Amino acid sequence: MNATSISALSRRTFLRHAAWASGAAWLGVGSRVVAAPAARVLDTRVISPQPEHYHGWPTLARRRNGDLLVVCSGGREGHVCPFGRVEMMVSRDEGRMWGWPQVLWDSAMDDRDAGVVETARGSLLVTTFTSLAYAPALEAAEKRAAGTPGSWPADRLARWQSAHRRLSAAQRPSELGQWMLRSTDGGVSWSGRYSSLVNSPHGPIQLADGRLLYAGKELWTGRRRVGVCESRDDGQTWQWLADIPARPGDAIAQYHELHAVETADGRVLVHIRNHNSAHNNETLQAESADGGRRWSEPRSIGVWGLPSHLLRLRNDHLLMTYGHRRAPLGNQARLSTDHGRTWSDPLVVSSDGTSGDLGYPSTVELADGTLLTVWYELMKGSPRAVLRQCRWTLAP
Repeated sequence: MNATSISALSRRTFLRHAAWASGAAWLGVGSRVVAAPAARVLDTRVISPQPEHYHGWPTLARRRNGDLLVVCSGGREGHVCPFGRVEMMVSRDEGRMWGWPQVLWDSAMDDRDAGVVETARGSLLVTTFTSLAYAPALEAAEKRAAGTPGSWPADRLARWQSAHRRLSAAQRPSELGQWMLRSTDGGVSWSGRYSSLVNSPHGPIQLADGRLLYAGKELWTGRRRVGVCESRDDGQTWQWLADIPARPGDAIAQYHELHAVETADGRVLVHIRNHNSAHNNETLQAESADGGRRWSEPRSIGVWGLPSHLLRLRNDHLLMTYGHRRAPLGNQARLSTDHGRTWSDPLVVSSDGTSGDLGYPSTVELADGTLLTVWYELMKGSPRAVLRQCRWTLAP
C-alpha cells in the first residue's frame, strides 16, 4: 500500500496532520529506547485446572480488596472451535492458589477473548465477543468423505455439528457482536450480556475523572471503526467518543486489539496491534491530551510483538507486556519512566515457548511490589493450551 503524499492531501487534511505533528512534539513524543532493569523471575507455573480443555486469551486484574481475577475463553477444543465460553477464576492470596473456574457466559457461538476491570464504584465488567471463525473448517470437514485424507473422526464431526446447529442460519448473524457482562456484588451474580460497541482483548479502563474508556474496534457492527467509547454510568451504557486516525498509507482495518492507560500527567495512551506493511506485527502507540476526545496518529515505538497490555505502576511508571511470537518465543515487557514518551529495552518474562500459539499477557502489581503476569500457551507435548503465570520483579 502506497503512502499518501502531502501533495495529495486536501488542505484541511494537511492542516490536521500538521497540527497533530505539532501536538506530538508538545507532548514530548519520542522514539528513543532507554536501558531497562532486568526482569528477575521468581516462579512460573500452570494455573488452569482443566487440562482437557484449551484456554485462551486471558486478562488478569487486581481488585482494591486484593483479590485477583483471571478471565479467559475456556471449555475449548482448540484455537478455533465452536465451544468457547467465558470463565473466571479468583485468587484471594496473591495468586498462590486459584479457585475453580466459574462459567460467566456460554452462548450458542464461540465466545472468545475475555477482559475484566473493576470500576471506581466496585462493579466488575467482563468483555468478550462472539465468532463464527470455526465455520469454514466445519464446512470443509463436512465435504470430506469418511476415511479419506484429512477427514475428521465421526465423534468430532458430530460434536461440532451439534454445537453449530444450536442456532439456525438465519439466527447466527444477529448473534455476532461485542459484549459486556456486569456484576455489582463482587462476581456473585452477573447481568445478561449487552453491547459494548467495541472489543479488545483486555477490556476498558477507569479514568481519574470517573469515566470508563474502552479503546477497541467494531467487529461486526457499524463501520468497523477503530477508536474509543466511553461510559458515564459505571459501564451500563456506552457511547462512541472518538475515532483514532490511521497513519498515512495505513488501512484502518489492519489495526486490532487495542489497550489504553491513563498516565500520571493526565494523558491517555493507546497501544494498537498493527498488521499494515509498515511496522507489521509491531505495537503502535497513539496519544490523547484531552481525555480521549482527540488522538494523535499512531506511531511506531520500536516494539515487535503484540498485543500489548498497559499498566500504571504505583510509582507512576508504565509497564507494557506483550506476546513475542518469534525467537525467543514467549512474553516480554517494557518499562517507561516518562509517562510513555519512551520505552525501555525488552525485559524477558518467559522465553521457553515451543510454538506461536501463546501470548496475550496481562500484568498486575502485587501488594509487596512484585509483578504477576498471566498468559495462555500451547506447551510442548500438550494438545490443549493452558494458562500460565509468572511472578517476577524489576531488578536494578
